[in-house]
Order: sequence, then C-alpha cells, then structure tokens
Amino acid sequence: MRTYVIIDASEVGSVDFNQVKETSADTLRYSVDGTKTFVKYEGTQPFSLLGKTEYTHEEILSILGGPEWTSNEVI
Repeated sequence: MRTYVIIDASEVGSVDFNQVKETSADTLRYSVDGTKTFVKYEGTQPFSLLGKTEYTHEEILSILGGPEWTSNEVI
C-alpha cells in the first residue's frame, strides 16, 4: 500500500529519494504558494519522514483537490 506524506518545501533536501517513489526534488508537485510538497512510499516510513502525518491515496487526493494545491487561474 502506498502512503503519502506532506512536507515543507524547506525539508526537501533531507528526503532520501532512494526511499520514496519520486526520483528527485525536480519531480515533486508543490502547493500553489510553493511552501509544501509531498512524497509517497511503500512499506515502512522512511527515517527522513519519521513523525510526519501519513495519508492514504483517497485522503491525499482530497487534499490535493483543495485550493492550497490547485490553482483556478487560467494561463
């Protein structure tokens, strides 16, 4: 089962990308204001994410559909 964790953008440098599904900081999706991002993993919570709130796929989809993560601006 995949698990998701939201982190502050300032914490990206401490993520061990060998332990999460994303490959680098360049592949992360950030919140609209750029202050938060998230990573996903399977199995045990990676050491660099210990103590962070874990979300299920359904929970993260609900969060990412909100205004903090989705811009309504037309480009």
